[in-house]
Amino acid sequence: MSTARNRPLYFFGMLSGDLAYQVQSVAVGWHVFTLGHRAFDLGLVGLALFLPTFVLALPAGVFSDRHDRRRIVTVTALLEAACVAAFVFAVYAHVTALAPYLAILTVIGVARAFGVPAERALLPNIVSAESYQRVQATYASLRELTVIGGPALGGVLVALSTPLALEVSAAALVACGVLLGALHIERTAREELPLSWREAFEGLRFVRSQPVLAGAISLDLFAVLFGGATALLPAFADGIFHAGPQGLGALRSAPAAGAALVAAFLARRPLRRRVGATLLVAVAGFGLATIAFGLSRSFVLSLGLLAIVGGTDMVSVVIRNGLVQLNTPDAMRGRVNAVEAVFIGASNELGAFESGTLAAAIGIVPSVVLGGTATLAVIALWSIFFPPLRDADRIEAEPASTG
Repeated sequence: MSTARNRPLYFFGMLSGDLAYQVQSVAVGWHVFTLGHRAFDLGLVGLALFLPTFVLALPAGVFSDRHDRRRIVTVTALLEAACVAAFVFAVYAHVTALAPYLAILTVIGVARAFGVPAERALLPNIVSAESYQRVQATYASLRELTVIGGPALGGVLVALSTPLALEVSAAALVACGVLLGALHIERTAREELPLSWREAFEGLRFVRSQPVLAGAISLDLFAVLFGGATALLPAFADGIFHAGPQGLGALRSAPAAGAALVAAFLARRPLRRRVGATLLVAVAGFGLATIAFGLSRSFVLSLGLLAIVGGTDMVSVVIRNGLVQLNTPDAMRGRVNAVEAVFIGASNELGAFESGTLAAAIGIVPSVVLGGTATLAVIALWSIFFPPLRDADRIEAEPASTG
């Protein structure tokens, strides 16, 4: 299934993209916030990135299942790099209106809408099902190193020059596209069916027919939608801790530090049993740590709490990824990943919009505390509404049928 060069190409390609995303997030968030010092503007950034994923999810999933996923990833990575270059041009031109930046971010959202389903389907094509969880956890632990270093690097680069930070992000995106495009995959021959709405909705129907998958994906949506404090970190760094862009970089790196430790542990000791109950406990820990972060006034304590947020979220990510990828037929992975991308995009980008909007209405601290509380309520409801998820024992179930 794989060649000797596939894993290093995959790891370095994905890590380049992850580094680009982290540096870009710090630079974009800081620049947009400094335009007007409004938390609501940070919410609009999340909305601009999410809406294309929501609108284009179904056609993007079909496109991923019909075409070479490596080529899709390459083209979309290069398109995002071009958009970042356009953002740099706007900064150099001293554009102070928010609308042009949001327009550029919307195009980035379009690139991600098509790129993410294809990208997420690559790993199952180059590793066996038996080694998937270990390799995925290994990648996750390496990824968290970039998530630790990326925001810190972004903070330093932004302190020097916002355009410089964005230029580094664009270069990393180009490397991502080239490396992933060089993967060797023997694509399974598939029957070419006429494009139809039924085919487009097949991924959604498949997820709905699998209670464990539906529960895991929707849990991530609502838990992180309500409990995401990351979008408000520029406001915390500036208004609560008075720490500047370097402080923002440290705050953005803290969740990754916790996630890296957990991912490294899971790479050595993959989860074998009671994965459903473990998932619910981890997300509950995520909510509790979020509440504590909102109430903290100590910068050091807040870094520790954000590390717990990242560590508990990593447990959720590893379990959810394993459940989705190992229980979905390869011919449908693009469409199912597109459905998942909507939920994950909603929990991140739409969650950023929700956090920014709520913070503008009631303040950043009450917004974070209320969001963490809502996450705990979600856990209680999902343990009742999705008993197959609560009782799930192993990540890889019996092969599922699409029919």
